[in-house]
Amino acid sequence: MSGFVVDASVAIKWFVDESDSTKAAELLRYPLSAPDLLAPECANILWKKVARAELTLDEAEVIALALQGAAITLHPTRGLLAASVKIACELGCAAYDCFYLALAQELRQPLVTADLRLVSRARADGAARFAALLVPLSEFDAQ
Repeated sequence: MSGFVVDASVAIKWFVDESDSTKAAELLRYPLSAPDLLAPECANILWKKVARAELTLDEAEVIALALQGAAITLHPTRGLLAASVKIACELGCAAYDCFYLALAQELRQPLVTADLRLVSRARADGAARFAALLVPLSEFDAQ
C-alpha cells in the first residue's frame, strides 16, 4: 500500500486510548497524508475532551505538541475547496469531512476514518465512487 489519508477521528486515537486505537497506531507504519484542516479539527477534539473532563489541559497540550510533530504530510485545503463542496453536496454531509475525501480522491489513496456517519453516507446508494475511497478504521487490516 502506498499510503493513506487519515482524518482527525483517526489521528486523535494515536494519543488517546479509544476504541480501535491499536488499529490507528498500525497506520503509523505507512506514509500518511491529510488536509491541513487536520490541525484545527484535532484541536477542537482536544478542547471537547478537556471540557468533558476526559483529559486535563496539560494532557491536551502534550497531545497537541505530539500531533504537531506527527509524521503526516499536510496538504493545503485551498486546492481542495471546489472538490469538497461538490462532494458535500453529493453526499449531503459536512464539507469539513469532504476535504479528506477530496484529498483521497486527488492522491488516489484510501481515506481511513473512524467517522461512521461519513462511511454510511459514502456507502449509500448513488455514492459508490466514494465508498471505494473509504476504509472504516474498524475494518482496517494492516496485512
